Amino acid sequence: MAIMEISVTPLGLGHPSVGDYIAEVPKYLRRENISHQLTDMGTLVHGDASRLLEVAQALHELPFAKGVKRVVTHITIDDRRDKEVRLGDKTTSVQARLA
Repeated sequence: MAIMEISVTPLGLGHPSVGDYIAEVPKYLRRENISHQLTDMGTLVHGDASRLLEVAQALHELPFAKGVKRVVTHITIDDRRDKEVRLGDKTTSVQARLA
């Protein structure tokens, strides 16, 4: 399984707030029953890499569906295949090293 970090940013809104558009991301993920974690700088999503790429496309399209004319989406995918990795595992591992 892979972990994807995705940040979808609508541009050209005429104001600095994007919260109403970003709120569509976790709504979509909940509706699709996709494991995720919202962060201050993006959203973490867990799943099969090919499915995550499909999800990235769907999330990228959300602001366009609300009338936005330009969207910038950043994705990072960590696809580790030698062991099962889930959301929070990396954080837990680092916290253990700090203890």
